[in-house]
Amino acid sequence: MNDGVLEFINVGKEYSGHAVLKGINMDVRPGEIHALIGENGAGKSTLMNILFGMPVIHETGGFSGEVRIGGQDAKIMNPHDAMERGIGMVHQEFMLIPGFTITENIKINREITKPSMMSRLFGKRVESLEHKQMASDARKALDTMGMDIEEYTKVEGLPVGHMQFVEIAREIDKTGIRFLVFDEPTAVLTESETEHLLDAIRKLAAQGIGIVFISHRLEEIIRVSDRVTILRDGEWVATEETKNITAAEIARLMVGRALTLDREEGTRQISSENILTVDNLRVNMPGEEVKGVNFSVHKGEILGIGGLAGQGKLGIANGLMGMYPVAGKVTFKGQPLEVAKTNETLKKGIAFLSEDRKGVGLLLSSPIDLNIAFTAMEVKEKFIKKIGPFTMSDDKAIRENAEKMVKDLDIRCTSVSQNAGALSGGNQQKVCVGKALSLDPELLLVSEPTRGIDIGAKKLILDLLKSLAEEKGMTIIMTSSELAELRSICDRVLIICEGKVAGELSPMDSDEVYGLMMSGVSKEEAMKAGGAVNG
Repeated sequence: MNDGVLEFINVGKEYSGHAVLKGINMDVRPGEIHALIGENGAGKSTLMNILFGMPVIHETGGFSGEVRIGGQDAKIMNPHDAMERGIGMVHQEFMLIPGFTITENIKINREITKPSMMSRLFGKRVESLEHKQMASDARKALDTMGMDIEEYTKVEGLPVGHMQFVEIAREIDKTGIRFLVFDEPTAVLTESETEHLLDAIRKLAAQGIGIVFISHRLEEIIRVSDRVTILRDGEWVATEETKNITAAEIARLMVGRALTLDREEGTRQISSENILTVDNLRVNMPGEEVKGVNFSVHKGEILGIGGLAGQGKLGIANGLMGMYPVAGKVTFKGQPLEVAKTNETLKKGIAFLSEDRKGVGLLLSSPIDLNIAFTAMEVKEKFIKKIGPFTMSDDKAIRENAEKMVKDLDIRCTSVSQNAGALSGGNQQKVCVGKALSLDPELLLVSEPTRGIDIGAKKLILDLLKSLAEEKGMTIIMTSSELAELRSICDRVLIICEGKVAGELSPMDSDEVYGLMMSGVSKEEAMKAGGAVNG
């Protein structure tokens, strides 16, 4: 009956007396794609950390209940135990070595070696690497992912979408894999990349590998999974055959309320005043090169920037903030902007929420309140008090600002003194939003603002961005791989293709027009083939 089945039996976990998992029962069958869904803080990551034997579990008192494989206690005390039992995990946050090639990252700790003169004298540890065979294995794993990139390419500088494929290829390459966990694997992928990934997941399941698929994208869960388990506040809510449940029902079970990202009828009145003008912007961002874009943004407008991975959409905001070598002319509020000087850009009232929240967004070993305040302290001298000739941080103001952000953004934490690194990925993203808002910017650049965030938090952040524009007159440039989100709050959307602006679309234009333009079809041809609402 339980032959080869992975089971969680009455699994519970506490941190400092707070129960984050409460008697979870769930099973994953060989060859099954089992979706696991819940809001941030629902317990998904904790459950998977238990499965993979992560140190954070056993260093904090372990867990109650059992994890069984084939009816036997799996006794997983560390990640090595998990791998020995055929369990692999593709983590939401990348675990790659930037200076290594793709092949080296895929084969790390499983290198293929051959005897040499030195190894005959000093043993196996000094055997030579079989570079050709390792590259061949890496190529096979990359091809399974439909990833057309050289296996000898260094990971450093790759777009985040490509890094995600390398993470997955590393797990695919392992022999003896019986169960594979995908933690938000499509969070950084575009529609076409997502299709490649979902096809690869289906192939893996067809080989008898049990898949745990964690995603906040309900349409993907409906399309790819066989069953879905829903958690809420650390408790099991339901396990259903996916064919018997709708996306709306999953959302209601997950958050206890119906949610929609549908655009409201009517259009906003936008000022005719240009706050930002970009002329021939070129950005040398590896994998996201911008090759001369031109556009203007009206004051109080929400401008969307969309496109496929690697086409340059992420390079625009990064270039405007001077994160990579940049050229071109940028005018902000009628004055030239030296975009290479990031601090000057921040001082003039432009803030940036990066797609790389850990690389450039957060101080992971520092508390939430300091993370939210430190850029405003440095750039605008906020949250600082002077006593005579001495300058010091205003701890009370820092704390009060953080507590307001925690409330407004629904950041799930024990207190504002908790380290940012201890938060879930979605809550870390909300801290980054709070940090940007603490600058009181006139223009906010946001890249992938809902990456890795559950549907409830996703709606909260999108509604917040919309209210900042409508109620405070803030101008927002939002870059996203989620076309549905761009269309739900943006006043217009620029499609980026091959490093240039392919065209401007209304959020009400058809899916076909968006898809065709992202694929390189001209706006005129796309409108003719797909039709346009506001054509």
